Parts: sequence; structure tokens; C-alpha cells
Amino acid sequence: QEDSDPAVHESLSIENTLWASTVVASGTVIGVVIYTGKETRSVMNTSNPKNKVGLLDLELNQLTKALFLALVALSVVMVTLQGFVGPWYRNLFRFLLLFSYIIPISLRVNLDMGKAAYGWMIMKDDNIPGTVVRTSTIPEELGRLVYLLTDKTGTLTQNEMIFKRLHLGTVSYGTDTMDEIQSHIINSYSQVHSQNSGNSTSSTPSRKPQSSAPRVRKSVSSRIHEAVKAIALCHNVTPVYESRAGVSGETEYAEVDQDFSDENRTYQASSPDEVALVQWTESVGLTLVNRDLTSMQLKTPGGHILTYYILQIFPFTSESKRMGIIVRDESSGEITFYMKGADVAMSTIVQYNDWLEEECGNMAREGLRTLVVAKKSLTEEQYQDFESRYNQAKLSIHDRNLKVAAVVESLEREMELLCLTGVEDQLQADVRPTLEMLRNAGIKIWMLTGDKLETATCIAKSSHLVSRTQDIHIFRPVTTRGEAHLELNAFRRKHDCALVISGDSLEVCLKYYEHEFVELACQCPAVVCCRCSPTQKAHIVKLLQHHTGKRTCAIGDGGNDVSMIQAADCGIGIEGKEGKQASLAADFSITQFKHIGRLLMVHGRNSYKRSAALGQFVMHRGLIISTMQAVFSSVFYFASVPLYQGFLMVGYATIYTMFPVFSLVLDQDVKPEMALLYPELYKDLTKGRSLSFKTFLIWVLISIYQGGILMYGALLLFESEFVHVVAISFTALILTELLMVALTIRTWHWLMVVAEFLSLGCYVASLAFLNEYFGDCHYLFSLFVSADVAFITTVTFLWKVSAITVVSCLPLYILKYLKRKFSPPSYSKLTS
Repeated sequence: QEDSDPAVHESLSIENTLWASTVVASGTVIGVVIYTGKETRSVMNTSNPKNKVGLLDLELNQLTKALFLALVALSVVMVTLQGFVGPWYRNLFRFLLLFSYIIPISLRVNLDMGKAAYGWMIMKDDNIPGTVVRTSTIPEELGRLVYLLTDKTGTLTQNEMIFKRLHLGTVSYGTDTMDEIQSHIINSYSQVHSQNSGNSTSSTPSRKPQSSAPRVRKSVSSRIHEAVKAIALCHNVTPVYESRAGVSGETEYAEVDQDFSDENRTYQASSPDEVALVQWTESVGLTLVNRDLTSMQLKTPGGHILTYYILQIFPFTSESKRMGIIVRDESSGEITFYMKGADVAMSTIVQYNDWLEEECGNMAREGLRTLVVAKKSLTEEQYQDFESRYNQAKLSIHDRNLKVAAVVESLEREMELLCLTGVEDQLQADVRPTLEMLRNAGIKIWMLTGDKLETATCIAKSSHLVSRTQDIHIFRPVTTRGEAHLELNAFRRKHDCALVISGDSLEVCLKYYEHEFVELACQCPAVVCCRCSPTQKAHIVKLLQHHTGKRTCAIGDGGNDVSMIQAADCGIGIEGKEGKQASLAADFSITQFKHIGRLLMVHGRNSYKRSAALGQFVMHRGLIISTMQAVFSSVFYFASVPLYQGFLMVGYATIYTMFPVFSLVLDQDVKPEMALLYPELYKDLTKGRSLSFKTFLIWVLISIYQGGILMYGALLLFESEFVHVVAISFTALILTELLMVALTIRTWHWLMVVAEFLSLGCYVASLAFLNEYFGDCHYLFSLFVSADVAFITTVTFLWKVSAITVVSCLPLYILKYLKRKFSPPSYSKLTS
């Protein structure tokens, strides 16, 4: 500031930043924008979303390719058996067209309609309200997951902190003994004010001569008083008072209109831990009522206001792991340096004690986030000396951060340890049973968080992500290849233990020993990666996909989880306190972590099982009619003549069989309650046995058997009425298809019954009315129409069609019954 006299020099720092939407009330600002557009952190941490394709779709694509090869092979065989007579290549193409029903063209339509139906069912499920399906292509993926990668804060926890414990070394206070602290605070402040009114020179009971007296003399009351005062002063919290709504119609309000009552006060801070501490000091009687850049006011239990001037603030950084503040008491002029931080940073700063490390360990095991609070009284001379050195360091051009840190560290020596605080980040509802269920379902859970190692470990324990009996291997920080090699060897020697590793160490391991590390980590029952950047989270997802080939699912609630959600095969977003960024980028959006259990065990299972059955049935529907065509052509000297005319073929795939086949999307092998009670059933799904080359070949054999029986049966039984062969074989075919659907269904739904009878009704009606409706174009349907009503209603027709149908279906039913009897699937053991 050149215009002031003398000129004042100040350093530029984070304090001089104008954040988005700032309004400059007076004066002018000269600014420089350093990072913008693509260089901002949020953009650099996001990646372009990919189009996700489900594993089931890829498997069906493989089977469709196999069917295409079968189509070509069958056509070549037919032409070969013909003896390549005449224009054989023309016949080849005719056969290709005749057998083209082998390629299930309606498969995609049926599957996509099925996926839309699953999405609708998920959103309509009252047990998981607020769930949104944002993609209609991958609901089956929910039934095939092997790895679940989850964020911590806001996903497993509520991101709401509650003060749980205050430890003073000799005495510890929990939630049930907070009233004792309150009474101590009330007593100590009432003494202060009685002294203040008694004599003109005000002094506080906590004030002690500079020559440190023996610590024994300090009463518990004065130590509590000091600790609570330190917690109430050492923070970056600002109390906010909302304006009175509806005082007048105007939106602008005067300062006077603001309501400074306790009910109207809310606290704002950079971290919820800070707010929890200040809310706790308010609950025991010491309330933060006002704060600006230079001072803060506390209200005592007696209603008196104490003012403290803020001389310096040293904000929290992830490197220093602590924050400090220097304040001057307005009434006594006393200068105090307060500091709070993580135990690893504070243990070397505070005076020697024998309880801090042990108590921090105890609190961490209870799942509490710990902070160590300390203080140091400064004389005026000490402070002036510090201030001049501090300002000098802030003005240095080179290595400013190092020089500033060195000056601050000169104060951080032999500080008086006041207390240890424990704050709990509450877990979301039912996180423990949900994680337990997922683990029993064979899903391996990895927790990827930006939090520090200690917090991540204790949340992993308290959420039962890592079971109580399990060993935890904390991966030592490594920076070189040699260290990484040694640490990996140490980890390899341990069996069945959870792994906790920091982002930096992970980076080194992946750089030199990617394959070995992933192989070892995948054998762990649980993995916790702390201090992870958003890009690292996405990188871990891709690593797992690449190395294991298994399906991954990522779940998170904030913008920093978006890249991980987009990289995973299935992304789930939670609508949390951090906005809707993750929820909108995800494939499925839920409101609570516990909903993921039902989403996977019930809806994932049903979607996969139903789609597998539907896909195979649509293939069977095409194969059976192609088999009949092949038999028909074989009998008639390999003539490339169609068995059924166009209308019948269109009707076969639509009105006659569409509804029953599509009703398979309502089928369920296990009741939802059973699927949730026995999550072990989910393990079978990940093996992909519902749709494989084995099951596909079984369906091919079924189709060949049924197609052969239907065609040969029609030719054998109706030699005398050969003109009716189309009506007979087609009727038997429709009945067989309807019976096969009934055989495949495991749990009946009333809509399935409606679909079966509706299709049968449509077919009977078309048999009866085709003569009248298609009289003019009778040349098209001559074969079919010639099966007049008189013949169709005869007993001969009925018994012969029934006989063919029984022969095509009964053996399959017997085989299925025997298989269920001697080798029942795991779910049937539970439902019987």
C-alpha cells in the first residue's frame, strides 16, 4: 500500500483470493486468474464418460455369432445334399433366407423392452424409495458384480460429526458425563465474574504466573475450563444468523432486523469436525456468538460476553495436519497461542506426557476422529519478536512456505497439553448389515477415500468393512522401487488380512510392480486406499477391470467420485450433502447406502436371470422353426420351398408367442425376502451359469428335438390329409411354445397366465376367421386356409395335434423333474 505513510508491504496469499460470486462492495480490485477452464482441478479430475455395455449383451453377441455360423453351415449342408445341381448358389441364398429365423432379430427388441421393465420395477420398489435408473442398458450388471469400490465420507458415513469424548489425561468425559463439564464451566465463570465485580483488576482463574508452578496444583475444574476455552477459540468457524423471514415484504433487511437468538444461529466452517466442536462448547455453556476478521466474542453461562482479538491464524493444511491461532484477551491483555491437530503432528510439539499415544489409540479403535489441543502463553515481547519474523518470512520471494513454516515452528515448542477430543462421524443407517450382506454375497469391497490413514482405518473397522478378528496390514509409506519391493514381500507373507495403503505408496507400487500388487490386493478380503485423488480412484477401477476381467461397481456421493463412477462397469451415485454431481453422472442413483443391498441381491438377480431366460427363449423360438423348415426341405428332396407363408411367420414371432415369451420378465426364482436372507445365492450369479455356451447348447438340442418331432409327427400322422400339414404342424408348434414358456417359469404371476391364454385365444381366433377375412387373397394362404373349420374341429385333428405336442414336451418335463430331484439348484433347496 504505497499511499499509506509509511508504505505497508503485504504478501499475496490465499487470503487475497476473490472466490466465485464475490461482490466488491467498495473500491476497485486488480486481479489475475491463474487456473481456468480445462486447468481447474474439477475439470482435470473428470474424464469423458464411456458408453457402457453389459456383460450379458456381450455374451449374447457371441451366441448370435455362433448362430450365424450355424445358419451358413446348415445352408451349405442343404446345397451339398442337393448335389450342387443347377444354379446352386441361388439355392444357397434361398436357404439362407429360409433359415434366417435362426438369427434372433427380435432378441434386441425383447431385451431392450425387458431392460425398460426392470428399470421401471426398480423405481417403483417401495423398499428403496427415491431410486432413479438413469440408464436402460445395464440393469443385468447389478447381478454380476464382484468388486464394489466405495467412497467413505458421505457414502458409508453421514458426514455429520458428533462430539463424543473429552480426555484430560487423568479423567475422561463421555456423552453421559457432559453435565459434569457443564457444571464445572458454570462454576469457574461465576467465580471469574464475582472476582471481576469485586476488584477492578480482572483476572481469570486460569491465569497463572509465568514461572510454571507444579502441575499437580491445577484443579480438574480449571483444566476443564482451559480445555473448553481452547476448543471454543481455536477454529475457523463463523456463527451465522439468518434474517427474519416475513418481517416485511422487502428482501433487503437492516442489521437490526437480524435475530441474534440461540435458536436462529447456525455455524459455518470448512469442515464438519470444527462445527461439531463449537456446537459442543455451546452445549456445555461457552457459546461463540460473533466473529469477524479481527475478533471473536464468546458468551459465558452467565450471559457475559468475552471478547478476544485474533492476532494470527495458521490454517490447517494436509502437510502440517494442525491449525493454530494467537488471541489476546480483551479484559486481561493476555496473549495465548492455541493449537489443535492430529496426534502424529502434535505428539512432538506438546510437553512430555505418558497418556496421549495410548488414549489416541483407544479412541481410534472406537471409531472416533481425534484432535489434540494445546496452548502456550506468550509475553508481549515474545509475540512482537515472533510477529516481526513472521511478517519478514511472508514477504520473502523464494521458499516462502518453508520460511513461514520455520517461523511458526519456533513457537510450536513445549506447548502445554490441554486435552484430547473424540468426534464421531456417524455411519449411515444399516451400513454394517449391508456390508456384511455384500461380503457374504462374495463381493469384495474396496474403500477409496481422500481421508487420512487413521480415520479410514477406524471407519473400516467400525463399519465392519474389516471384521473385528481380521488382521490389518498397513502398508508403510514407500517412495522408491526397493522400498516397494520389500514392503510387497512383507505383505505377501501375511494371509487373509485386510490391506490399508495410501495413495502415494499405491502410485509407487503400480509404477514398478503393477501386476504383483494387483494380484496380492485381489486376494484380500478388504482393501482401504486412503489419501486417494479422484483420478487415482478411476485408475484403480480400470486396473481391476484389466487384471481380473470381473465386473466392478463404484459408489460415491461427491464430485470427486464422478470419474470412478464413470469408469466402473456399473456406477451408483448417492444423493448426499455434497450435491447431485455423482448422482447425475451415475447409472443408478440411490438415496442411502443400505439400498444397494436390495438393488443387487433382488433387482440385480432378477434382471440377470430374467434376461438370460428371455434371450435363450427367443433363440429357441427361432431355432425350432428353422429345424422344422430343415426337416420339411429334407423330406421334399431338399427343395428350397418355404414351409410357412409370410403372415404366419410374422404372427409366430408377434401375436402368437410374443406375450408369453415376454412375460418371462416377471419370473423370479427366489422371493425377495429369501434373496436378502441368503446373500450367498448371489455368488452363483457371478459365475455366469444362467447364460453360457453349455446352457445355449442344451437349448439348441431342445430346439432340434422339438422341431424334428413336430415336423415328422405331422408328416407321419397326417399322411392321408397331407394338404393340412401346415395347419397341424403350426398348431402343434404354437402349443409347444406356450407349454415351454410354462415349463421355464419358476414363479407364476397372474399376467403370465393372461399372456398364455391371450396368445392361445388369438391363435384359435385366427384359425377360425382366416377364411372369411382373407378370402380375396386366398392364393397367399392357400395351404393354411385349406385347413377349413370343419377339419380343424374334428376329434382326429385335436387328438393328433395333442399327441405331437405331448411327445415334444413331456420327455423334457420328465428330464427337468429328474434334474431338480437329483441335482437341485441352490435356491430350490431354500424354497422347498
